[in-house]
Amino acid sequence: MTDVAFNKVKVADFSWAVAGPLATKYLADHGATVVRIESPKRPCILRTSPPFKDEKPGFDRAGYFAWYNPNKYSIVLDLDKAEAKETARKLIAWSDIVVESFSPGTIESWGFGYEKVSKIKPNIIMLSSSSQGQTGPFAKFSSLGIPLVGLAGFSQFLGWPDHCALPFPMAYSDIVSSRLTVAALIAALIHKRRTGKGQYIDISQVESSLQFLAPMILAYTANGREGQLLGNSHPSAAPHSIYRCRGEDTWCAIAVFTDKEWQALCNVLGDPGWSRETKFSTFLGRKENEIELNGLIEEWTMRHSPEEVMSEMQAAEVAAGVVQSNRDLHQDKQLRARQLFWETEHEELGTFPSLGQAFRLSGTPSRPFRPAPLLGKHTAYVCTELLGMSDEEFVELLQSGAFG
Repeated sequence: MTDVAFNKVKVADFSWAVAGPLATKYLADHGATVVRIESPKRPCILRTSPPFKDEKPGFDRAGYFAWYNPNKYSIVLDLDKAEAKETARKLIAWSDIVVESFSPGTIESWGFGYEKVSKIKPNIIMLSSSSQGQTGPFAKFSSLGIPLVGLAGFSQFLGWPDHCALPFPMAYSDIVSSRLTVAALIAALIHKRRTGKGQYIDISQVESSLQFLAPMILAYTANGREGQLLGNSHPSAAPHSIYRCRGEDTWCAIAVFTDKEWQALCNVLGDPGWSRETKFSTFLGRKENEIELNGLIEEWTMRHSPEEVMSEMQAAEVAAGVVQSNRDLHQDKQLRARQLFWETEHEELGTFPSLGQAFRLSGTPSRPFRPAPLLGKHTAYVCTELLGMSDEEFVELLQSGAFG
């Protein structure tokens, strides 16, 4: 797709939370016109989730929403009202793509399932992102991303061997599925460009997440070996952990996979006497004595800053990296140089670092056009400019209560 093609792409985005809006963000960041259809009665969950600017809650003060939604327009519609539904139909007729991410059956209850949407615009591309897809015995079980991490099997690997499994601290399935979602949308756009035909796309967040557990699934299907809680260890590496360093709550990750890397690590540590003990001379020996080995290594790392540990290990070609905090990431020179954070001027948040893209297209770069929208900020613009309503029509719609 060319830059001009993306500039011509129009998206009616009924989705909420992360999975759908993050996918449409890819398109918006590259020039597509994305209109978020929001509810005045039930705002997007990200608008009601902390952190809030100055810890003061508000639909337009939520950092999470602003992070994932720059470059979009926002219109509010009360889809319980007939007039609002008619406006939604006009938006669908205007669009190339319709995206929704509710529990299966929800969008149909409003009269906007694919069967009816395709009658409004026969060549429409419609995508539904849901927990487990639109079909199957558990399709209508509603859920959010954090529980889905457990359902997808990730929690089986999160935690320490002598403790219980741990919950994943974020909605990982939303983050993963959105990447596959945008790939599917682009494939559908290419198909439409070649054939003139639209189609329906059914995305399962659980199935998307499973793509990233292939080695664990193969281990069971091939050898009957189930996953285990590993903490910071790795079945093919020793030592492999994060190590406390000098300072308060500072750490550095180190990973050793080969005997060559092991010898290099020992050289960095000054070839201590314990490193020549027989029990550490082979990978299997190091693995068997991993807890003791980690303690010995940490005696050295605690005398150095995490940056020193990382630099010395990397100079010796041993994989190592500072464990960065959220503050460290925000101030990271590499990320700043790559302009990962887009500084935008938001009406409620002030200067705000929205999330940029992790890839750079030399001919069609992504860029910040606008900060994330206030709730319903572009209602009048969408109706009069994009949908071509007259001022009188818009006033009548306003008076009908269509906007809530």
